[in-house]
Amino acid sequence: MTCCGPNRRRLLAALAAAAAAPLVLPGSARAQENSLRATDLEVVTITDTSAIITWTTLAADAAGAPVPVDAGTEIRLAPADSTGPARTVAVAADRTPYHYAQIDNLEPGRRYRFEAWSDGVRAVPAPELVTHLPGAPECAGEFTTLVAPPGRLLRTLALCNDVHMGEETSGIIAAGQPPGVRQEPGLPPYPEVMLAALLDDLRRPDRGADHLILAGDLTAEATPEQTRTIRNRLDAWGIEGRDWIAARGNHDRPHTGADYAVCPAVTADHYDCWGESFLPPAQFSEHRLGGLRLIGLDTTELDGSGGSIGPEQFDRLRESLNRDPDRPTVVFGHHPVTAESGLTNLAGPNFVLNRTDALTLQQLYRSTPGVFFHHAGHTHRNRRTRPDIPLRVEFLEVGALKEYPGGYTLLRLFEGGYMVNFYKTRTPDARRWSTRSRAEYLGLMPEYTLGSTADRNHVVLGDLSGLS
Repeated sequence: MTCCGPNRRRLLAALAAAAAAPLVLPGSARAQENSLRATDLEVVTITDTSAIITWTTLAADAAGAPVPVDAGTEIRLAPADSTGPARTVAVAADRTPYHYAQIDNLEPGRRYRFEAWSDGVRAVPAPELVTHLPGAPECAGEFTTLVAPPGRLLRTLALCNDVHMGEETSGIIAAGQPPGVRQEPGLPPYPEVMLAALLDDLRRPDRGADHLILAGDLTAEATPEQTRTIRNRLDAWGIEGRDWIAARGNHDRPHTGADYAVCPAVTADHYDCWGESFLPPAQFSEHRLGGLRLIGLDTTELDGSGGSIGPEQFDRLRESLNRDPDRPTVVFGHHPVTAESGLTNLAGPNFVLNRTDALTLQQLYRSTPGVFFHHAGHTHRNRRTRPDIPLRVEFLEVGALKEYPGGYTLLRLFEGGYMVNFYKTRTPDARRWSTRSRAEYLGLMPEYTLGSTADRNHVVLGDLSGLS
């Protein structure tokens, strides 16, 4: 088995080969009758004291096709160096096809072996590369908890992107291909399901997010209704600038057409409904959160999906960074920055921030020691990429909220550094939709978007003791 991860060429080849074929959704393949399968095993989250494991149970229907089926949820766990049998540590009260098991009270820096079970059937990973990489916990049956940075936990940011409020079909790239996935009849629209699950999650004690950062694509097409809907949802949850802060994505850009003419005009034929409820185009934003400087960038272009930063935004950014270069700073914007991101995302180099602006931005970071983290969305995947020049800045793309893997990242700031953890949302409807949307990209969605265990969960040491 190759250990090389999926790349754009492989994905495009698969899409081209299958463009004329009917979409294969879960439940359409043959399966043996009277069988229960526990599949799609993923060790999604590993913190210093907890781990979250998800999987799906399927059984044959009357025609022999696999369909989601309710089953029990059980995790058996033991230290990896122990000789005794693993003991049951987590059992869910509800029976479900969409299993989500959180294991708490683990020891930092400890290696554990685990088993996930449903009604006597052990869960296994799906036949995909991302969970079969060397050392992948899904195949090894083991994981190692992180060791948190030294010092007190100071503040927790929830990093989120790509809500696509108002969208009805998920997973289409261009010209109606590949075939997309729609919500099941009778269930709420999936962007509303996923946003509600996010907002519910963040204030639970085991998440404890202080602030929500939304890095663009809050809407599907920035219509007046879509923009008002998500603004109302966020306002009902918290206060802008204190509880949540948003930047524009390419789907939120000014649009043309009669449906948009009720919104402010930014050109002779472009109308900005998103800006009416949030920020005007090309708007730089800056907030102070207990000593942390949080900078939001509008990286969108008037027409198209690529990214750029205008001279006025660069001037304001340069002024802010030069005024206080050592202040701990997190920057967020929709488009990824690095050349590596351009070369590895499905849509290619023109999909990310243009090279000139990306290098200018990174050169600003090089002269600003306080900048330590840059959050982007747009690619719908979990991935850390290398800067183009020597920098001590992490560039992290976070998986989309609106579809598989269907979650957000917690950035926990300690006096001695930070810890990054990706979480799937966990309400029943959110788990159901996340599983259904695995079928996107002709079933290759997990390969492209889940990311490696280390991309999703890691610790970086550094001095953040000046924060409060």
